[in-house]
Formats: sequence, C-alpha cells, structure tokens
Amino acid sequence: MRGILGHMEDAGFGQVLGLGHDLVDLKEFGRQLAMPGTRMTGLFSARERRQAEQRALLKHDDMAAHLAVRWAGKESVLKAWSQALGPEPSPYGLDDFPWSGVEVLDDGRGRPSVHLESNVEARLYDSMTLTGGQFDRVQLCWHIALSHDGPVASAVVLLCRCVWN
Repeated sequence: MRGILGHMEDAGFGQVLGLGHDLVDLKEFGRQLAMPGTRMTGLFSARERRQAEQRALLKHDDMAAHLAVRWAGKESVLKAWSQALGPEPSPYGLDDFPWSGVEVLDDGRGRPSVHLESNVEARLYDSMTLTGGQFDRVQLCWHIALSHDGPVASAVVLLCRCVWN
C-alpha cells in the first residue's frame, strides 16, 4: 500500500491484525475519577498519571481529560488485541485486563504510543498465531491516535504484524 510518505510497510504498518476504537464521556469519567474511594487512578501507571498532570498544567485544563483519553487508548488496545485473535478466546476480559500494565504515553514531541509491561507483552505474543516466515523477524507493533474535544475523548488503535528486513 502506498501512502503520502511512501510505502506503508516503510512506516512500520505491515499487516493490520486488529483495530480498536473507543469514546469516553469526559464529564462521566471525571465524576468517576473524583468519587471517594475510587480505584480508577490505580488503572493508570505512575508515568501515565505524571504525564496527564504535566499536560493539564501545560494546557491549563483538568487532568481528568488527559487520563480519559489514555483510558480510551487502553480500551482500544484491548479491542484491537481481541479482534486480532479472531475466533480464538481472548486471554483477558474487562475484569482481569492488566490496565496499569498497558501504558499510553507521549514521547518528547507529544506523539502517543502504547507500551506493554513485559508479562503483558509475553501474553500478547503467546496469544497470537504468528505463522509464515521466520519467527525471529516478526514483530507486533501498535499505532495509536488520541483526541479529546468538547465532551468526549477518543482513541483509535491498530495492532500490526511487522516483518523487518
């Protein structure tokens, strides 16, 4: 496939295995986050919470909006992973998904990316059927887009099978 900047394979897209999308109501998410005794903040890593706090200070807005968009990203990761498995059972459901082990973080330029703890990444590879070609040349990679505007936060995630030459 050819994109504006050249072949999609050159951008690390490879074969798309799964697509996930999620929307989060910012007002409702903020209400749940502010509830006394809530465990919602524990669903985010310390790095995610720190980045959300820094973004809120920089943009002069509420930290909840920056956590909500990361929450949409995490839900989208689960959806893309589950879709990539096809008819195979998912290793996780909503109740046992390792939410804090799936991080949605920005790089130094503000570009979001997905980072998995090593045990979650191992479970991802164990759950996927990676056939064809040399196994040591196959890599799974994530592509993520985040947005929040008005009353909603949104995330779109692709899980791709990338073969590096």
